[in-house]
Amino acid sequence: MANIKSAKKRIKVIETKTLRNRMVKSALKTNIKQFLATVAEGKAEEAKVEFNKTVKALDMAASKGVIHKNKAARTKSRLAAKLNA
Repeated sequence: MANIKSAKKRIKVIETKTLRNRMVKSALKTNIKQFLATVAEGKAEEAKVEFNKTVKALDMAASKGVIHKNKAARTKSRLAAKLNA
């Protein structure tokens, strides 16, 4: 356990950020699963709406530093390919 005041504060801050990152990642995974389920059902119009939501969530996660920007781009590319298929 940390003894120095600044180290104690860093531990608190890291815990807070970890919780936020976990929440964002979880929501992102849920978004992706919903999109994939819509695509599997063959609902084209709903899939486009879900795709836009998912892309926005990916961009937000990348801008916040939760995921790497290249991972966001790669995921968007793969999802777009599934949407067009």
